[in-house]
Amino acid sequence: MVVLSLGEFLWTLLAIFFMVVYFMMLFEVIVDVFRRRDASGWKKGAWLVFLFVAPFISLIAYMVANSDGMAARAHGLREARGYAGNGDGGGPATEIANAKALLDSGAISQDEYRSIKSRVLA
Repeated sequence: MVVLSLGEFLWTLLAIFFMVVYFMMLFEVIVDVFRRRDASGWKKGAWLVFLFVAPFISLIAYMVANSDGMAARAHGLREARGYAGNGDGGGPATEIANAKALLDSGAISQDEYRSIKSRVLA
């Protein structure tokens, strides 16, 4: 049985933490390489080879060179899946409240309000 001192245990935890962070970053970059539509297959392959040959340097280089594109692709994916809100911090309750306000103002009918409410709650 191996007994670690507190210092060794904390260093081990720190090393594991940074390994997890590194692999999360690597996974995100690899997914982004395949998600790109502006790069040819050869360019994607070159990035992947570079990521496996010189992992730390290439990971940082890709993130520096393509940070704006990575953010735009991630935001576009969230919007396409319906996860990106309009920034008001709302959700289903906000949508229902907005629909109720439209109903009260006469802009929509009771049936339209019910259909919006059922869609939001589904």
